Amino acid sequence: MWTTLTKLDLASLGMALSLSFIFIVLFEIFRIHSCRAQTPPGPRPLPFVGTIPDFLKNPMEFIRSLSQYGEMTTVYIGRKPAVFLNTVEIMKEALVQNASSFSGRPPIPLLIWITEGYGIVMAKYFWKQQRRFALHTLRNFGLGKKSVEERVTEESSYLLPEMLRLEGKPFDPQHAIQNAVSNIICSIVFGDRFDYDNKRFKYLLEILKENIIQSGSLVGQVFNLLPIIKHFPGPHQKIYQNAQELKEFIRKAVSMHRENLDPDCPRDFIDAYLLEIEKQKSNEDSTFHEDNMVMSIADLFLAGTDTTATTIRWGLIYLTQNPDVQERCHEEIVRVLGYDRLPSMDDRDKLPYTYATVHEIQRYANIVPSGVFHETTQPTKLRGYDIPKGTTVFTNLTAILTDKEHWKYPDTFNPENFLDDNGHFFKPEFFLAFSLGPRVCLGETLAKTELFIFVTFLLQRIQGQALRWFRSYLSDRYHFVYLNGESSHLSSVKYGVPQGYIHGYIS
Repeated sequence: MWTTLTKLDLASLGMALSLSFIFIVLFEIFRIHSCRAQTPPGPRPLPFVGTIPDFLKNPMEFIRSLSQYGEMTTVYIGRKPAVFLNTVEIMKEALVQNASSFSGRPPIPLLIWITEGYGIVMAKYFWKQQRRFALHTLRNFGLGKKSVEERVTEESSYLLPEMLRLEGKPFDPQHAIQNAVSNIICSIVFGDRFDYDNKRFKYLLEILKENIIQSGSLVGQVFNLLPIIKHFPGPHQKIYQNAQELKEFIRKAVSMHRENLDPDCPRDFIDAYLLEIEKQKSNEDSTFHEDNMVMSIADLFLAGTDTTATTIRWGLIYLTQNPDVQERCHEEIVRVLGYDRLPSMDDRDKLPYTYATVHEIQRYANIVPSGVFHETTQPTKLRGYDIPKGTTVFTNLTAILTDKEHWKYPDTFNPENFLDDNGHFFKPEFFLAFSLGPRVCLGETLAKTELFIFVTFLLQRIQGQALRWFRSYLSDRYHFVYLNGESSHLSSVKYGVPQGYIHGYIS
């Protein structure tokens, strides 16, 4: 009798669970259907996981395909809808004309864990004060002026011998380029540059690279879906450990600055921030304190190091793939500058093909294909659609930078995309490598200076043979991935490049 009742109870429990599961799935399907009727069109999501499986199959192709749904596309990150902006016009309407509604940042668990909500780039609430102060201070220390240009030119003279040090042998230029680019922002933030053989700084650049790769990998994506795993051991703990080491390096630099701070003569960004903390000491609502200072410096260090260095490295790849472009740039540079005069920003108009090549490197590399995330700060309307508060918004830079209607050669590397019929440089309005609006890339001016001077200098001094040595190095470690019939990107055989939302990392 008891056995029969037990079997009956278990059967009832199983039936109840099955019915509950079916009900939940049906409810989720109904919820998705109802939600899709009120949002911009997009790929059909699956219950609970949304469009994540489609994205993981081929991230770049998924992003590229979204423009087929129109100027706005809805995707589902799990159960939550997010919006992609696929055209320049809709980007301007959202990020410029309605900037107050679209200037938030979504809460990304991994970044919150690392930053604790402080800093500039991903800060959700007090970013305006921090950004305004950073821009003002960076300009005071030369951003957009001749003094920063001179620092970039001087750093070029250190970079050249480092690039030629292993003359005749295949070489990996990653550390040299990353160190050179980083030294520019370091000279402004820390007041000093770091030698290429500085082991401590080399280690910091390595962990910086490791964290970027891990954040875009499966480990980072799993953490963002299940942030509770931060309490358990695993590879994600290495991301946190690396971030803490970078913060500790910054804190030591701050401590040294505090010891010999001269209020009448601030030397760099750290000095200026320390003085601002002191100035706002009596303000209880001040957002200027050491934790915010450390993360703001980390943001500047990261933004001023990796994106530009990665773009230059992709540029070297494209130049080795296109020796005709390389040769034409070299001839133009030598004709205008000779072999000895260093390039300056004033030379841009005299070097239209070289300047176009620098822009084409940025367009074709497309290292942040879906832009930096935005979030709506209040309920708003866009092209007739109601966009709720807290909606994640992406900018589909991939679609915009490869639009067949607006680019002469959208799917190939060709500087002619930035030249008019008379061979003069022109920048189409569809070139948005630095995004738009009040949260446009903080280091845009610095990045433009670094890209033009470093690339022009390298083409002037090491065109040809040295780049072939670099190509030889690549051939041992990477294979080309063909997209649209063109050899356009690399994938690591030895190390495995994560196929995440940022595809621009070589290793």
